[in-house]
Amino acid sequence: MGLTLSHPLILASASPRREELLRLLGLDFQVLPSRVDETFFVNERPGEHVLRLAENKAHVVALMHPQAWVLGADTIVVIDGEVLGKPADPPAAARMLEKLSGRTHEVYTGFALLRLAARITVRQEVRSSVTFRNISPDEKMWYIRSPEPYDKAGAYAVQGLGAFFIKEISGSYTNVMGLPLCEVVDALKTVGALSFTPPPEG
Repeated sequence: MGLTLSHPLILASASPRREELLRLLGLDFQVLPSRVDETFFVNERPGEHVLRLAENKAHVVALMHPQAWVLGADTIVVIDGEVLGKPADPPAAARMLEKLSGRTHEVYTGFALLRLAARITVRQEVRSSVTFRNISPDEKMWYIRSPEPYDKAGAYAVQGLGAFFIKEISGSYTNVMGLPLCEVVDALKTVGALSFTPPPEG
C-alpha cells in the first residue's frame, strides 16, 4: 500500500536474502533466477566484477521480459585481494573464517536495473567494510557444523548465527546481506520505476 511500480519488477536472483530485503518494502515482484558464468576476467577489479555479473544476470531475464524492470545483483567478500566465494565443505569454511578472524574485510555488491523496452540501464557498485572479532576454535567448529556458511560468500551470514562475529560495519548493512536497499530504492525512484504515495489522512 502506498508503493506503485510503473511496470512489473523481476528479481533476477536465487538469493533468499535479496528476496527478503525487497519484501520488507512491501513490493510485489517476481523472482526469476538467471544462471551466468561467474568466472573472473584477468585483472578484473572486484567492483568491475560484481557490476558485470549483476548486469549479465539482469540482461538474461530482461531479454525474456523487455517491458519489465529487472534487477540483478552480485556480492563478493574480499580480503588481502583474495575473493572468498561460497565454501564447498567444512574445511573450506574453516579456512575462510580463519582469514577473517580479528580482521577487516570488504563486501562488494553490484546491482543493475534494466528495462530493455525503454533502453534504460542503471548500474551501481556499493562497498562496505566489516570487522570481525577474534573467532575462537570452539566457535569456529560450532559454526561450520551448522548449515549456515555454505551458501554465503565468505562463509558467514550477517543476519544469522554469524552476526556475533561482527564487531563493526562501515557502510551499508543491507549491502553485506547481499542487496544495498537504500541505493536500490534510490535507483528505482530515479528511473521512475517506483513511487511512494502517502496514505490518505483520517
